[in-house]
Amino acid sequence: MASATRGDTVRIHYTGRLDDGKVFDSSVGRQPLEFKLGSGQVIGGFDSAITGMEAGQEREELLLRVPRSDLPDGFDPQVGRQIQVSTPDGQTIQATVARADEEGLLLDVNHPLAGRDLTFDIQLVSVT
Repeated sequence: MASATRGDTVRIHYTGRLDDGKVFDSSVGRQPLEFKLGSGQVIGGFDSAITGMEAGQEREELLLRVPRSDLPDGFDPQVGRQIQVSTPDGQTIQATVARADEEGLLLDVNHPLAGRDLTFDIQLVSVT
């Protein structure tokens, strides 16, 4: 089965929640959202989360694990710090350091909406 990569047209189902858990938008029960991966048609966190997924796979939060070996020398991983990161396909996205430990960082790439964090449940429906 093919993994989604930059330039693929993907169809996804998603559910967006505010930080209090309230659903603010969903494609469930409607047609899937279709877009070209890496084209800037959707928020960067969607592109990042979907890259590498296979049809039928699901993700529930836009959190990325970054090994300490991938961090630049002298990087100060303060929790809450806003940083820019490059995805494997070369896209730059905003992230917040959610947790730092000996193994590396957990980055939150959820997009803020009116000062509130968004959480998306995503299911990749197809890749073409």
